[in-house]
Amino acid sequence: MALPIERILPSILVLRGEKIILDADFTGLYGVETRVLLQSVRRNIERYLDDFMFQLSEAEWLDLRSQSMIPSSWGGRRTAPFAFTEQGVAMLSSVLRSDRAIAVNIEIMRAFVQLKRMLATHADLARKIESLERKYDAQFRGVFDAIRELMTPQVKAKKQPIGFKVKQHL
Repeated sequence: MALPIERILPSILVLRGEKIILDADFTGLYGVETRVLLQSVRRNIERYLDDFMFQLSEAEWLDLRSQSMIPSSWGGRRTAPFAFTEQGVAMLSSVLRSDRAIAVNIEIMRAFVQLKRMLATHADLARKIESLERKYDAQFRGVFDAIRELMTPQVKAKKQPIGFKVKQHL
């Protein structure tokens, strides 16, 4: 049972400099209740180091809710959600052993890989654009200097009259 990556990518957020998925987002992906997921995690807590999973601070939770990342009707939670990093998601496959959980985990890991590739591509593109800007700024500097020179008024030399002077004889 493969999930389309378009369904997984919106669940991946960036928090504390990490790409994470919130515990409640697994409800729809794995087909398990959040409390069941967290019970499985608590039974195997030694597998979840701080860089695999962390609980959101009150401020982070309020910030996500205010950005509509977490709907206000989100199950009436009384505690801040847990965030799972890529390594934490991988660890979930050893805790949740259903066929669906395994299949979903594979797709989630693929989504993380695709996201890394997209970010790397955007970083390369940004570097290329910056390089072009530096290159063309230097080339256009000459053009701008020439335009400025054309725009500055020239000091006019005294004009010589055109034509011949006719001497009058009296």
